[in-house]
Amino acid sequence: MGAGDVRSLVAMELSTGLSARVTHAYNGVTRVSDGTLDSGGSLMQRRDVLRLSALAGAAGVLTLDPMTFTQADAAGPADGHEQTKTLSGHLPTGAPDFVYVPVEVPRGVREIAVSYTYDKPAVPAGTQGNACDIGIFDERGTELGGRGFRGWSGGARTEFAISAEEATPGYLAGPVKAGTWHVVLGPYTVAPQGLDYSVTVTLRYGAPGTARKPVYPPQRAKGRGRAWYRGDSHLHTVHSDGKRTPAELVAAARAAGLDFITTTEHNTTSAHAAFEGLWGDDLLILTGEEITTRNGHVVALGTDPGTFIDWRYRARDNRFGQFARKVRQAGGLVIPAHPHGTCVGCNWKFGFNEADAVEVWNADFTPDDEVTISEWDNTLVAASRGEGRWLPAVGHSDAHREPQVVGLPQTVVLADDLSRTAIQDGIRAGRSWIAESSKIDLTFEAVGGRGKHAGIGERLKVGGAEVVTVRLKVSGVGPGCSVRFITDQGQLYGTAVPDSGTLTAEWRTTASYAAYVRAEVRHAPADGGASGIPGPMAAMTNPIWLGEH
Repeated sequence: MGAGDVRSLVAMELSTGLSARVTHAYNGVTRVSDGTLDSGGSLMQRRDVLRLSALAGAAGVLTLDPMTFTQADAAGPADGHEQTKTLSGHLPTGAPDFVYVPVEVPRGVREIAVSYTYDKPAVPAGTQGNACDIGIFDERGTELGGRGFRGWSGGARTEFAISAEEATPGYLAGPVKAGTWHVVLGPYTVAPQGLDYSVTVTLRYGAPGTARKPVYPPQRAKGRGRAWYRGDSHLHTVHSDGKRTPAELVAAARAAGLDFITTTEHNTTSAHAAFEGLWGDDLLILTGEEITTRNGHVVALGTDPGTFIDWRYRARDNRFGQFARKVRQAGGLVIPAHPHGTCVGCNWKFGFNEADAVEVWNADFTPDDEVTISEWDNTLVAASRGEGRWLPAVGHSDAHREPQVVGLPQTVVLADDLSRTAIQDGIRAGRSWIAESSKIDLTFEAVGGRGKHAGIGERLKVGGAEVVTVRLKVSGVGPGCSVRFITDQGQLYGTAVPDSGTLTAEWRTTASYAAYVRAEVRHAPADGGASGIPGPMAAMTNPIWLGEH
């Protein structure tokens, strides 16, 4: 069954017993009519929604009848005139992931404005309540990965507007052309009682205005040549569900001692052009996106400015590889975010075959980070046996608002210069370590005979029996911290850091005893070590590999 057949079936199903209440308004005059748009008048049975979801695709898409604005409704599309219509309906549990409300936009529209509400009934403890996202696609269509995307605000906003000159943060300014636009509802979670919603669309007529050419951040900053650069590449502002403005985010990044940041709003590129005048010789601003699917989130780090990557699929749709390739085609890195996060939809279900690195530490160090690091370390063991490639570890703050700290944690990357390409090369190669703040500094190396040397992410090519000296220098850590060297056998060395916060630790091994070694700096465990669980991370490195292969 093709997509057209599915749409026809959906339309037929909706036109045989499913109704909605639509309110129309033009220049203060209001009328009410009954339509056949969705289930606002008669309850859509849960089995019907599930069946339509299955037909429409694993992610589930439902398209309603169009909300039609005809010029016959108005005296004419003169400046200052506007038309408003409201659609109300109900979605039961098991509703599709995305519900599309087509809006027929006539010629002469200067601005389209949308607002919505939905009910939030009380639910029993442990039961998900109602949460409904919203966004919009323009007349170019809603095809997956298509050009019609015009914005997404998730559940962060209840209204937005788009015109040629400007748009609400999260949305893309540009002409409001005639054709079929689609308001997109995303019922993220639905309470047992179902979800009652109301969508209001207002069209304002007038001269179209002139679109402003976006100004994007440069791809390079002055930097310090080949050096270690500190960055945070998972950040949010008012352009998605954050509270900081771009200017406030940049100020926080500079205060945290960062050299680079990446703007990664949820499912939108609107922030890419919002940092004009905020970069400088001291700060590189990369563009990207947090692709927020129902089966996990992924950071697209350093994509070409203005590149939108779609999120409307689940793991069972077998679409992630397609969009991971699009990230790389746009010059970005694919980095699964908080793979064991506890929020709904945050657990990573797509596997790691398409990843360039993995975010093992997200914001304050918590048990889900511990699980992620343990899982990641297991993949290093497999790679040491020649079973696939290894994924470098990175850490990001995922900061949205105060008091969340930008740069907690931060990834410190060895790069040839402070540029998009050099930073990405360093991350991809694993020449990086993670710290909770810029106060912490470290060096980590392995040295063999005859001047052989390897740093973080590199291989020390030595024979299996050759003695190797592993050395860590760390400074700037708090009291009560300790150092651990982790290998493919687990922890084989540990020592306390003096209260001064500075330590040089050395350990001797061989490649036959340890296929790799990586370093962790940990805070003291809350229980004093009684459980055997280490304390929160203060800093950690990617591995140094030992042996000829």
